[in-house]
Amino acid sequence: MTTLQRCGWCGDDPLYIAYHDHEWGQPVHDDRKLFEMLVLEGAQAGLSWITILRKRDNYRRAFHDFDPQRVAAMDEADVERLLQDAGIVRNRLKINSAIRNARVFLAMQQKHGSFARWLWSHVDGQPLQNQWIRLAECPASTELSDRISKALKKEGMNFVGSTVIYAFLQATGVINDHLCTCPQHPQHRKPGA
Repeated sequence: MTTLQRCGWCGDDPLYIAYHDHEWGQPVHDDRKLFEMLVLEGAQAGLSWITILRKRDNYRRAFHDFDPQRVAAMDEADVERLLQDAGIVRNRLKINSAIRNARVFLAMQQKHGSFARWLWSHVDGQPLQNQWIRLAECPASTELSDRISKALKKEGMNFVGSTVIYAFLQATGVINDHLCTCPQHPQHRKPGA
């Protein structure tokens, strides 16, 4: 019998463990939460996820609790203010990207009824459940993340490369990459848990 243990990437940091156990890989259909994860995954590009996770509350404050309408309305004065905010990653390109992507996000909501509807249509509304044994098997991108990345770029978003989008799909449960030996893998979870 296999001993169950968390996916190794979360280590023993309590914040990482809580994120792994209660968020990562859980299907998200709420547009505001999807926008949050899109902004955070874009901010993470080139950095470690734990860095962004530790700054998450600051991002919530700085980006109006990820209300896409309020973020879309941000202007150059807001960008300059955020560039002085040590609580977030002070990168002009990433800050401008969050604002730009909010505007595109709102347009996609109008066009498709919701961003979630558009996103989940790529997997027929059902999470893709992988069956990885080792972390090394898990890819950094796939044909699905390539396709979604390309579509988002075509709509006008940036900081949405295939690797960023694959991480976004994992985070929002569109793809569930919990290892088969992880207690969070669906084959080990109790119904309703």
